Amino acid sequence: MSGDREQLIPVLKKSSLAAGMSDEEVAELLASAQVHLREYPKGQIVFHEGDMPKSLYILLAGEVHILKDTFSGRRIFLSEINEPGDMFGEVYEVLKQPYDMYVETVTPVRLLEISSDLFTLEAGGKLSRSALKIQRNLMRIFARKAYFMHNKIKVLASGSLREKIIRFLFIELQGKRELELTGSREFMAAYLAVTRPSLSRELSAMQREGIIAVDGKCVKVLDMERFEEYL
Repeated sequence: MSGDREQLIPVLKKSSLAAGMSDEEVAELLASAQVHLREYPKGQIVFHEGDMPKSLYILLAGEVHILKDTFSGRRIFLSEINEPGDMFGEVYEVLKQPYDMYVETVTPVRLLEISSDLFTLEAGGKLSRSALKIQRNLMRIFARKAYFMHNKIKVLASGSLREKIIRFLFIELQGKRELELTGSREFMAAYLAVTRPSLSRELSAMQREGIIAVDGKCVKVLDMERFEEYL
């Protein structure tokens, strides 16, 4: 991994886990024995549902999907991770709780796997500067996740699918009339707990009625008065 270390620094600094860290501190993190670089081929399971966590994961290259199977064997898409620096599995690793979902690679993938032993005192010794900053950043990450879940509960508590869509868009718009969705249509459907065809049909109906315009991932509110009727 030493040969890749300098190349990994810019990617890792994109991660919220390394926010505010200098190049030297990121290099210190990468040099730890608790940090490993892994490569996975397309179609491989990174971890299974029910596994006990051993690391948190930072995507360096490629794409993975977070999935769950129903009792009948139907696969449910939960989320996609496709931006270098994106992190997943951190809550399970910190809480040492078994996974209630699984992760599969969609393309060949490179991951940085970091054990929580790096930023806890369970293994004894004194925490490094990079470990202390990771602790601070994890607190912020967990706070953002709590806020995200608060907003999601408000959206899912809506009555109709249209109300769910509009409340979701209202939060994302942040006072503007236009936004570029960060996730795929499949991600949005999973967030709203509906099927993708149902979501697409309702978005098309809202376009025909002149409430919104959708072009790829770009969504624009055309009639704000009618849009806000569903809030």
